[in-house]
This record gives sequence, C-alpha cells and structure tokens, in this order.
Amino acid sequence: MGRLTNLGFMGDELKPFVDWSWCTNNPGKFVLADSRWYLDGSSGSKAFERGHLPGAVFIDLDQWLSGPASPDAGRNPLPDPEVFAQGMRQAGINDSDTVIAYDDAGGVIAARLVWMLRSTGHNAAILNGGMAAYPGELATESSPRPRGSFLLRAWPARLLADISEASSTAYLRVDARNTDRFEGLQDPVDPRPGHIPGAVNVPCRENLDSTGRLLPELQVRANFERAGVLSAGNAVSYCGSGVTACHNLLMMEQLGMGQGKLFVGGWSQYSRAQERPVARVSPGL
Repeated sequence: MGRLTNLGFMGDELKPFVDWSWCTNNPGKFVLADSRWYLDGSSGSKAFERGHLPGAVFIDLDQWLSGPASPDAGRNPLPDPEVFAQGMRQAGINDSDTVIAYDDAGGVIAARLVWMLRSTGHNAAILNGGMAAYPGELATESSPRPRGSFLLRAWPARLLADISEASSTAYLRVDARNTDRFEGLQDPVDPRPGHIPGAVNVPCRENLDSTGRLLPELQVRANFERAGVLSAGNAVSYCGSGVTACHNLLMMEQLGMGQGKLFVGGWSQYSRAQERPVARVSPGL
C-alpha cells in the first residue's frame, strides 16, 4: 500500500495535504503558518518561540480561530468573520496567499485553520507530518510579514451543522475523538462522557503513523469505510470542540469523498445540553 498520492495541486486545485517536497518545489509561493495549540492549556505561542519552521508566522487558535466559549456554543466556536480576517491580516496573510499550516500533532490541530481558510475560498493545506517533516534546523527568531489585505467572508452555512442536525439520524455523525472518549470510558474536559447516539467513531489520530504522517491511502480509506463512511455528502463531523473534526473533513476531501459538515460546538456543546441523550459503550462489548 503506497502513501497518499496527489498531495499538492491537482490542476488548479490545492489538495488538503502537501508534503515538504511540495514546499521545496514551490519556494516563495506560500505562507507557512504555525498553528500549535494544546488542550491542556499549554502555550502554543511559547512553543513557537522555542522553535519553529523558518519563515513561519504563528496563528493563535484561541485568539483568532475561536469565538467566546459558552455552554450553548461550545469551547471553540467559530469567531466572528472579522476577527478571523483581522488575525490573518495581522499575521501578514493576504487574500490571495496560499497557506501551508503545521503543528506538532500530525496536523490534527492545524486542520482548524486550514478548514477555515478552505471553507471561505482560500488556498490552504496541512503540511503532512507537521514539524517533523522539516529536515532542517528550527528557528527561534520570528520573521514578521507586512500587514496583509485579507478580506472578510461569511462562514458557509452549507458546510456547518447545528446541534439539531448533529442529533438527526438523517446525517451520518462522525466522531473524530479518541476511542476511549467516544466510548465514554473517560473525558477530561466535558461533563458527560460518551457520544451522540448513532454516531460512528473515526479517530483522526488513527489516520496517522507514529511519526505523524498520513497512513497509506488504502488504510486511511479503510478506517472510514469500516465505520460506514463512504461519502462526506451526508456526513457531520464533530470532536470535542470543532478542532480535530476538521482533520477528518479534510481527510475525506483528500480521499475524494466530497465535503461534509462541521458541528463546531461538538461534544463540549452537546454534552452540556442536558435534554440531549448520551450514548456509551459498555466495557466488554
């Protein structure tokens, strides 16, 4: 089984994932964006200061890629489009730029930035393998760019699902969290462990090998098909708060399954809606 193919441009379309070789073959044609973020509250910006890919800009997920948290909206709702646009401008990203985003988690965090850009019509992709894919020395000095001219664009309703749609059996609900959280064996951050009744589990981290690179295409496709995901057309992807769920959406797009919907509020919203039922997997079943 070979690695995933077509990483990079196919015709005029940029695929959701690119290898570092694509970056070396396209010098000066993209902006590197460091999008590290940690669920335990560790600082992504401090990690950036300790070492990052040369020339990269840092995009703070809490500041620019999320709106205010609330029980009704979840932990990381989408920000106001103007906030997002302001963050891109401040980082020196222009409306016409191609953005290659990375993290130190195989792209499951960087996926949020890439999904937000691609869903609003911008060229963006995840660096396959993240920081580990870079063969050189990391930089510690920042490389500020001139302020960008990024335009405000509304979030596309067709690519978003609300809690009612995420609860509806009319959609195939795909949970991107690790299996133990899906099964309800533990949950370190949300009040009720478990998952949305009827949802299937495709842990996004299981699409990666031990180095954080994408597994061979047949193996990744099998991960989705095993859960009954053959097309993204009626799929709603969710996770804890709409971050790693983006990785599954981009993965389905990479596999040619089309575009699904993102339930941004995810489990952080659903588990706090006491009127909504919760499913758990009994040990041993």
